[in-house]
Amino acid sequence: MHNMCRLSVAKLVRDFNRFSKRLKSSGERPSAPLGSRFLTNSEDVFKHNMWDHVQWTEEDKENARQKAEVNSSVQIPLNEQGTFDTDACQYWDRFYKVHQDKFFKDRKWLLLEFPELLPSAAKSCVIHRCEGDQEAEMSLPTGSSMEPVTRHHQRSGAPGSTDTSAGQTDCKGEALENTESSKQTPTFPGQQSSFRIFEVGCGVGNSVFPIIESIKETDAFLYCCDFSPCAIQLVKNHPDYDASVCHAFVNDVCEEMSSFPFPPQSLDVILAVFVLSSIHPERLQGVVDRLSTYLKHGGIFLFRDYGRYDFSQLRFKKGRCLSENFYTRGDGTCVYFFTKEEVHNLFSEAGLQEIQNLEDRRLQVNRGKKVVMHRVWMQSKYRKPYKKT
Repeated sequence: MHNMCRLSVAKLVRDFNRFSKRLKSSGERPSAPLGSRFLTNSEDVFKHNMWDHVQWTEEDKENARQKAEVNSSVQIPLNEQGTFDTDACQYWDRFYKVHQDKFFKDRKWLLLEFPELLPSAAKSCVIHRCEGDQEAEMSLPTGSSMEPVTRHHQRSGAPGSTDTSAGQTDCKGEALENTESSKQTPTFPGQQSSFRIFEVGCGVGNSVFPIIESIKETDAFLYCCDFSPCAIQLVKNHPDYDASVCHAFVNDVCEEMSSFPFPPQSLDVILAVFVLSSIHPERLQGVVDRLSTYLKHGGIFLFRDYGRYDFSQLRFKKGRCLSENFYTRGDGTCVYFFTKEEVHNLFSEAGLQEIQNLEDRRLQVNRGKKVVMHRVWMQSKYRKPYKKT
C-alpha cells in the first residue's frame, strides 16, 4: 500500500513539473491566491499537511468519475428522501449538540482568500497578520486535527491578480444609497455602520470570530445566521462575541418568507463557506436569488464549497446517494459537489457578475498514516452590478 502511495505521488510530481514548464514557457503562473506550496519532489510529500495547485491527469479524472458513478449507482428511494430536506435543521442541531464548538477550526485563512471582507482601510495590516497565522497553521505537527479549510454544512482576468478596478466603489453613489436607505427603513442592528457583512450558515462561528477580531477598530458590522438554534447559542456564548459589531440570529435561508434584520440593498458582502452544498440542489437558485437582493449595488457574494470529485465525495459508500452528486452522511446531513460551470450559472442567474471562479485542487496529507488525498474545492466571487448612471 505504501509503495502504491509513493508511485502515485511520484506520478503527481512528474505531472506538476510538466505543468510548471508549460507555465514558464507561456509566461503564466497558477491561479492565485489559493496557496503557493508546490510539490516538486516526491520525497517531500509528507513534510507538510497540504500541497497547492495539484494538477490532475486525464487518468485521474476518469478514475474519479468511475468511483462517483459506482457510489451513486444505488440511490436512496424517493419516498425516503424527503426527511433529509424537511428535517435538515434537526440533523444539524443534533450535530452541534454533540460536537459543540470542538469539530471545526477557526478559518485563519479566510481574510487572505477573501480580503473583500474588510473595509479598504483595514486590509493591509490584517492580511499581514493572517499570513503569519496561516504559516503557523500549515506547520501543524503530525497527527494534529486539521479542518480541510471546510465546514460540512454551506476568474476571470489574469491568474494571480485581483480585480481592483471593479472593487473601487462609487462612493458618491453608495453614500446616496445609504442615505436613501436610512430614510426609508426603520432602525436595524448595524444601521450606522458604513460597511456590512452577512455570513450565511455560520455554524459555531469559525468564520465569525476571525472577522470580529479584524473589524473591531473599523466601521464595519457583521451579521451571521444559522438554522440551528444550538449553533447560534454557542456563537453568542463565546467569550469573543461582541454585540456592538455582530448580530447573530436563527434563520433558515431556504424559507421563501424568512425575514432578516436588515433591509434589501444594505449589505456590502455576503459570505457562504461550505453552506450552499448542504441545501437541496433544486432549492439553491431560489436561495441565491433571494440573498442577492440584500446586496448593495457593487456588493460582493463570496463563496467557497466542495468541488466535483473531491475525496469526500469519492469515499461515500453505495446507498448514501440522494441524486446526482448529492449525498447524505450517516448523521443525516447532506452535501452537494459543484463544478465551475454550475457555480457560474448559479450566480449569473441571480444577476451577479463574475469576478473570480476557481477550482482549487490540493493534495491533503495525513502524515501519521502516510495517506494522501485529492481535495477539490470551489472558490468564487460575484458582484452585484453597479447602478447605471
